[in-house]
Amino acid sequence: MDIKAIVKRLVSQFGTNDPFQICEKRNILIFDEPLGNILGYYNMIRRIPMIHLNECLHDEPVWRRFVCAHELGHAVLHPKVNTPHLRKNTLFSVNRIEREANTFAVELLANDDAVREYGYSTAREVAAAFGIPHEYISLKRLIFLHPKYEHMFGE
Repeated sequence: MDIKAIVKRLVSQFGTNDPFQICEKRNILIFDEPLGNILGYYNMIRRIPMIHLNECLHDEPVWRRFVCAHELGHAVLHPKVNTPHLRKNTLFSVNRIEREANTFAVELLANDDAVREYGYSTAREVAAAFGIPHEYISLKRLIFLHPKYEHMFGE
């Protein structure tokens, strides 16, 4: 699955990389709810896609945007997969699905061209500049034109 290409088409189609605007344009409902220690989840009921965000994320805008982008990743990449159900009722590992949604979020929020345009010296700087929690920046797949940048990102 070429997540980078999927994100590129999505951004081109909607003219934005803002996950909230894309959700609005795709008619994906967003609900802010008290979810305890769950940051968010995606589900579809009667063909109506929904993203549920923990209401506590209003105090953490970087995390709220990232979680929305992650859940949008599920809506785009795994529209009919119910990950909470899989976790609770099957032996199916959801690690791959979660990693793909995280990768989607990172690719959506940090456009390759914009990352290349600025002179960042560390991956943490890229994460901070694009509103990505630093724990996830290693998921960014970027081929820099100059070898001095190769050390910044994982394979």
